[in-house]
Amino acid sequence: MLLEESLAMVLKKYRLKSKLTQEELAFRCELDRTYISLIERKKRRPTLNVIFIICRNLNIKPSLLVEEVEALMKQDE
Repeated sequence: MLLEESLAMVLKKYRLKSKLTQEELAFRCELDRTYISLIERKKRRPTLNVIFIICRNLNIKPSLLVEEVEALMKQDE
């Protein structure tokens, strides 16, 4: 599985778990709603800084997000 696809799945999972819309998450992160949408649609690769901001607003550790993304990517190896 590609990085973009894995990140999209994990981000969406935690966003929904937090019961946030893309718009609500983007507002909390001070990002454009379309940016969250683009990440979830596998069109963007966020910077490390953005990942930390998103994780802080989802109340998860960035390392957890990265571990889950990495695990999904390894499934196809």
